[in-house]
Amino acid sequence: MSFPQPEQPGDVTSLKAYIEHEIAALRADVRRAAEVADAGRDRSPAAAPSPKAEPSPGAAAPRGKPRGPREPDTPSRRPEPPHVADTPSSPAPGPGRPLGELAPLADDDGSGREPRLDAVLRAVPVSAALLTPVRDTGGAITDFVIRAGNHIRSTDWIEPAGRQVGERLLRVRPGYTTTGLVAALARTVVTGEPLTGLTVDYTEERHGRLLRAPLLHYAAPYGDALLVTWRPAHGRSEFLSLDAQYIASMGWGHWDLLSGAITWSETMHRIFSTAGAMPWSLTELCDTVLPNEVPAFAELMTAVLSGEEPPWTRTRFRVHGEVRTLDLLAKPVVSTEGRPWAVYLVARDLTPQMRSRRRLAQTQRESERLRQAAAAERRIASVMRDALLPSHSRELAEAGLTVAAAYLPAEAEAAVGGDWYKCRRQADGRVLIAIGDAVGHGLDAVARMAQQRHALAGLAQTGASAGELTTWLNELVCGEPRAETATMIVGYVDGAGVLNWACAGHPPPLVRRGGEVSVLDTDHLGPMLGAVSGYPYETASVPLRTGDLVLLYTDGVVERRGEAITEGIARLGRGLAATAGLPPEETLERITAVYTRSAHDDDACLLAVRID
Repeated sequence: MSFPQPEQPGDVTSLKAYIEHEIAALRADVRRAAEVADAGRDRSPAAAPSPKAEPSPGAAAPRGKPRGPREPDTPSRRPEPPHVADTPSSPAPGPGRPLGELAPLADDDGSGREPRLDAVLRAVPVSAALLTPVRDTGGAITDFVIRAGNHIRSTDWIEPAGRQVGERLLRVRPGYTTTGLVAALARTVVTGEPLTGLTVDYTEERHGRLLRAPLLHYAAPYGDALLVTWRPAHGRSEFLSLDAQYIASMGWGHWDLLSGAITWSETMHRIFSTAGAMPWSLTELCDTVLPNEVPAFAELMTAVLSGEEPPWTRTRFRVHGEVRTLDLLAKPVVSTEGRPWAVYLVARDLTPQMRSRRRLAQTQRESERLRQAAAAERRIASVMRDALLPSHSRELAEAGLTVAAAYLPAEAEAAVGGDWYKCRRQADGRVLIAIGDAVGHGLDAVARMAQQRHALAGLAQTGASAGELTTWLNELVCGEPRAETATMIVGYVDGAGVLNWACAGHPPPLVRRGGEVSVLDTDHLGPMLGAVSGYPYETASVPLRTGDLVLLYTDGVVERRGEAITEGIARLGRGLAATAGLPPEETLERITAVYTRSAHDDDACLLAVRID
């Protein structure tokens, strides 16, 4: 018998044709080998009739030859034992009882049970019962009645069937209701096909507790009833093996290419979401391979069906709409002629790991996008900071002032926030000094800070007093619909060394004179900018001496959670006193060193001005 050689597998259709061709060719070769062996036995001298041999009546004649003298028995041909139906104690099979089916062991004694069947069931080493179907008005099987049973317990908390004779199965075993066992047994009744190795996770509530026992079921027809056995699905070693398979997400399958029998492990069924009694054939497995994965899977199949042992192959399958990634290892079981008659396939489910990798890759891409956005924001903010917070110039030194400034972000990667300062010599010879804090961080706070700082610079060109500048800037902030509140100190240092200043909700300046530090009086303190429209801010004057150092700062320097701001100002004063005699730049270095070692939640800005 010859088979057309299919095309090289490149898609699912050709791959399935290839597998079917190889299996059909294997079976044909085995069949031809059996026929050749039979013909050889027929022609062998040992099979020739002896002239002195007496023919046995009723002996079967060889295939393809007329009935002749009986052939002597040889070691390769054993006489078959008589069938149970041929014994005198068993009735002959009839139209309703196929040959080979177990016949009743005795007539019913009127109790509804068969005495000899009870004896046989008692000899079965696992739990066993004879069940008769219960049908509804439409003829569908909905339950079974326990007709007979032995007294073997499958678990210590499930009663043996021998104590439940005459009861409905689902009444005494309610845990079977949702397991699909009744439907599987009904199929056996209808089709006559035995039920082989159906694992049922039997769960039942007893005394407020849920008890569970995995049970392995077998069933075969017995007249109009079913002979059913069950046992614990796994011993301890089997449970450990299953646990290892579950932990490793690894399952296995065995395909007998000659008989067509297929066996899958529980984990294999779990991977492919199949029913326990319905493993897939190799061609059905092909139907779930993703199109672009077919060449790799085809290479695996062609290698194993050729008797080779291919390496691990990673393949993706679509199972009920979900893509699953599996590592596959195939191994053939070959005959002495080198032809494979069975295939083992081990599958490791990598789907959870692949999902985690995809989520990780997505998270990394999102993190990279945010990092790049943050880096761009920092670059923009840094440029704006350099433009908006310039270092002091030589003009200030010519006016008799030494100035130093420091900006301390709350977050290490932040370049600038809403804190700002300004120190600039005016046309009339006075020096404008100011410090402020716009609410927030990042570019939004930078935008508000820039608006307030530039507005102050423009208003200062009018020559107005510090109080008037603050009043006008407050109206500007109040008139902005989306503006946030802000704090600010603004003042002038004139040629006589007098500081004329106004305050809008900002912490008061500190003055270091020699080794002592004082807090400037804040009786004229006004509300924050943007809080009260039309508020008239006042100007206060403080005479300064040569060598005095005025320290302006934002609230981020002195505010701590759970601590009054006055305590923070006192702590800053002590730190400033410890820098007696140091120039402004070194003074700020000492203060900022202490600041960076402490816990702080807000940006901070400092401006130190010394009268020379």
